[in-house]
Amino acid sequence: MSDRETMPPATAPEAPGSASALPREALEIASGYAFTGPALDLGALMWAENCLSDAQIRIPLPMLNRHGLVAGATGTGKTKTLQLIAEQLSAQGVPVFLADIKGDLSGISAAGQPNDKVQGRAAEVHQEWTPTGFPAEFLALGGYGHGIPVRATITSFGPVLLSKVLQLNQTQEQSLGLIFHYADTKGLELIDLKDLRAVVAFLTSDEGKAELKNIGGLSTATAGVILRSLTAFEAQGMADFFGEPEFDTSELLRAAPDGRGVVSVLELPAVQDKPQLFSTFLMWLLADLFHDLPEVGDADKPKLVFFFDEAHLLFNDASKAFLDSITQTVRLIRSKGVGVFFVTQTPKDVPSDVLAQLGNRVQHALRAFTPDDQKALKATVKTFPDSAYDLEELLTGLGTGEAVVTVLSEKGAPTPVAATRLRAPESLMGPVEGTALDQAVKSSQLYGRYAQAVDRESAYEKLTTAPPKPQETPEAESKAKEEPSMVQQVVGSGMFKSLARSVGTQIGREITRSLFGTARRRR
Repeated sequence: MSDRETMPPATAPEAPGSASALPREALEIASGYAFTGPALDLGALMWAENCLSDAQIRIPLPMLNRHGLVAGATGTGKTKTLQLIAEQLSAQGVPVFLADIKGDLSGISAAGQPNDKVQGRAAEVHQEWTPTGFPAEFLALGGYGHGIPVRATITSFGPVLLSKVLQLNQTQEQSLGLIFHYADTKGLELIDLKDLRAVVAFLTSDEGKAELKNIGGLSTATAGVILRSLTAFEAQGMADFFGEPEFDTSELLRAAPDGRGVVSVLELPAVQDKPQLFSTFLMWLLADLFHDLPEVGDADKPKLVFFFDEAHLLFNDASKAFLDSITQTVRLIRSKGVGVFFVTQTPKDVPSDVLAQLGNRVQHALRAFTPDDQKALKATVKTFPDSAYDLEELLTGLGTGEAVVTVLSEKGAPTPVAATRLRAPESLMGPVEGTALDQAVKSSQLYGRYAQAVDRESAYEKLTTAPPKPQETPEAESKAKEEPSMVQQVVGSGMFKSLARSVGTQIGREITRSLFGTARRRR
């Protein structure tokens, strides 16, 4: 019995998908999604070209920190899937981060507009569709476009991520690490690009060449290449992305007064032509969260779910050190309650070591027009568990808003592969108007904290203005000859004083922790 109209309705109050009227194969699939705890509803099972609305396909809420992949060809509905999952996470009190590449996710803050298509889809999958807007914050890299400016200091960004942005090779990346180390040991705070450029320029100058010789493995030629890369990068208008006030990633973990999780939407259309920059900045946000969040183990729900759109841009031409850092972050951040969903066209866009960490999969349609497409299709099929479907045929025949799903059950085991007709988002499927967006940004409590850039004394000022040393009195000279205690040596050191001034930076926090053995900052 495969026709939905001829099936008797389920009368017993059983778990979704357990109705005995379902075909045997469909019943076996549906039983894998009959979870007892809180879960997100994705849609209804598809079998033999029918939508079986009694068989609901779901993701257990505690499993959202086991990471995931949303993949599919352009125009197959990936963005709406993000919106659907983000809405339900917010409703369950889980904060969400969305990278808005195309500029059409701002609508999550406004109620959706009913129409025949939406209401037809809702009826088809047994969805009680109610137009609903969700609490949202709008962010923008460096203030480019609508949104509260998100900036990072050069110090907290670090040499590995910065090398990715500057497109340095492995040798140059290692050399940049030595430059960072030199700046740290000399108390030269690296806040913005001009600070780092000033340090490199000093090391390549006649005055600084002696210092350069003391840095093992760093040649004048390599330092010069890095300096030229920094100068060109700054000339392209990149300076605004680095500086202070640095964005505190704990802002992403907030809940609204009504208990719903805040959806942080990072607007990226204004920097679409700078893919290396925005993809690496997203990785910085994730790495900063990883650094500061405490271990929580398996929780009832995630602390945050992070959607990483256009993920292939992150991995293109990446160094081994960069890929290793991503793999380690993704592997370990689960125990801190953060789930990461990579969004891209095919699973092969994600390195196998990272792909192995992604327990939840929503695969939209793939195209097979060329030999490369065929190869990608076969590779995608191999990444799924054994299935009752002919996946090669199914994946090329899915319509918009349909996907192949497999997730982790409440026990952590993969669920059966399920072709799914997805639910419709309840928020606006499209961008909100610019004036409404600007009003939302300026009324945010974050606006006063981050809108105005600050340029305080740092490496650039220290290297370009060398103040004369103060005259010491005889009493001071006599006191200086006395042997100071260990505590006096530490607290009086130039590095400590420098770090005390820049306690907001990542390196400052980390080194002061190691000196005093204090616990990691709690969110």
